[in-house]
Amino acid sequence: MNDKFNYAELGLKCGLEIHQQLDSKEKLFCRCPTKIRNIEESSHEFFRYLRPTASEMGETDRAALEQSKLRRKYVYKAYDTTCLVENDDEPPTEVNREALDIALSITKLMNMVPVDQVHVMRKIVVDGSNTSGFQRTAFLAKDGYLDTSVGPVGVGVLCLEEEACQKIEDQGDSIIYSLDRLGIPLVEIGTDPDIISPAHAKETAQQIGMLLRSTGKVKRGLGTIRQDVNISIAKGARVELKGVQALDMIETMVEREVERQVNLLAIKGELLERGASVCDTIFDVTELFMETQSKVVKKTIRSGKVYAILLRGFDGFVGREVQPGRRLGTEFSDRAKTSGVGGIFHTDELPNYGITEEEVQALRTEVGAGENDAVIMVADREERARGAMESVIARAKEALQGVPEETRRALPDGNNSYLRPLPGAARMYPETDVPQVNISAGYFASIEKPELLTERAKRFESELGLHRELAEKMAYSTYLPLFEEIIQLIGDNQYVNATLVVRTLTGTLPELKRDGVETDKLEDSHFIEVFSLLAEGGVAKEAIDGLLRTIAVEPGMSAKDAASKMGFGNLDVSEVEEMVESVIMQRQDFVREKGLGAVGPLMGVVMAEVRGKVDGKILNEILKQKINKYMAT
Repeated sequence: MNDKFNYAELGLKCGLEIHQQLDSKEKLFCRCPTKIRNIEESSHEFFRYLRPTASEMGETDRAALEQSKLRRKYVYKAYDTTCLVENDDEPPTEVNREALDIALSITKLMNMVPVDQVHVMRKIVVDGSNTSGFQRTAFLAKDGYLDTSVGPVGVGVLCLEEEACQKIEDQGDSIIYSLDRLGIPLVEIGTDPDIISPAHAKETAQQIGMLLRSTGKVKRGLGTIRQDVNISIAKGARVELKGVQALDMIETMVEREVERQVNLLAIKGELLERGASVCDTIFDVTELFMETQSKVVKKTIRSGKVYAILLRGFDGFVGREVQPGRRLGTEFSDRAKTSGVGGIFHTDELPNYGITEEEVQALRTEVGAGENDAVIMVADREERARGAMESVIARAKEALQGVPEETRRALPDGNNSYLRPLPGAARMYPETDVPQVNISAGYFASIEKPELLTERAKRFESELGLHRELAEKMAYSTYLPLFEEIIQLIGDNQYVNATLVVRTLTGTLPELKRDGVETDKLEDSHFIEVFSLLAEGGVAKEAIDGLLRTIAVEPGMSAKDAASKMGFGNLDVSEVEEMVESVIMQRQDFVREKGLGAVGPLMGVVMAEVRGKVDGKILNEILKQKINKYMAT
């Protein structure tokens, strides 16, 4: 990506927050398995209404307050693998020690200093993603760093916390959540604002991802790791981008947020030059639209209101682009939607949506709008409409100040939208149900520091004879633990080597999937059985493809039974020799003409008969011996 801005001149400050699920057997505060279920498997459901509580100091978090403006019903799908802890009907158990050990091993990879004693805190969250209205989290380590191509990046904080529920469906007034994900252990890693460019942000995220996967104890797949990005420029404000799922999008996300802040600052300057201001009055303009032909307004006006506000000096700025395809008016609309409305209308885009020029002029007259003024209006239920206008008034005032501090949602196209205010310290208070854990020097020393994937790839290359490309591919593969288990099992074997195992896991499997084979049904035990059978000489390597296809259809079948069903199984050497001699005699002229050059063509002929029953290397040697013997007669 070519840099669009001079980030040093703009004073870019950027840091990452990485949330990574840990691959522990049990959840963080109960003994339920960390297994994701299908919604159809839910055994029962219940619902909650959540509201924010005050902190120890009697303060209520601003982000929680805004979220509570919408009184929503939260419905939770429960399973036979969830318990009363997830339901918030039973106190949590002590911290899962397996998860704690994994988290401590990560602190070693990031050169961090662990705390002496782990205390669990409650973080207020009232969006329904936790049945209790808070998330349990524990500060675990600080003062770390990781190396990048442009210098070290500080890692200021690592927390061990519980994963939230998975959102299934947003029905407006109610949201459906699944409890299977709630309580899965995860680490939250926060870097210092040492990142200096979009490309540096991507490199840092990649480095953290490599370190996490080096443990071999983190979950893989969509949704198991999430990146949040904190961004500000010198005259802007800190903005937290939530939910950056794709690593390749981080560069675009950073660039687009910088672009947004630059444009908002430019708008501020021009508005102030124009002497712009925001009127606090909310005008009821319902009567103006009683005969409107706008379907959107007409539908709402039967049981609702049409409200409007006046922004003096804002004409032409509400429609000003701040990100590709997003305008200042879009930012106003995002705020309005926190009250439950579908959106807003503004005079920079009217007449439109069935609203006529006459209605626009009547609206401007009613609110006293001048030539340089903009009018914002909304049509919805009275409570929602008034709340929406109050939110837009607040956001318009912020436009005169520059860039507001806030939490924003990362969008798939690289842009972002308003989510909620930045949380403050008032969202945290102690968890009294979970005992603290002492991290003694001896305990921390007993935690093994994982081997980096980069080092593991080099080891595979030197010790197992893998080509560098294959070694790196395997080191970063989700099949790494399975690969190492197979290699340890087969040892030094004449029939199986590391290259064959890698090519099967990273080459054969994708090919089978493209052919429509349900490879998801193949478990680790199936591969172990197949390679064990191969190592014993029970089948040849050419049988692997067929065995995996057969087992995928009948997952309960053993590798030996699959081999028997397909007619695989090693022939006696004498049988192979007889078959080779017969092929040579049938092609005597060809063999005398080509000599050992006939080995390749004849391999294809014999393999068609014995594929999967004789190892190719053995067959090749037999052909050479028999051709040499024939040529000598």
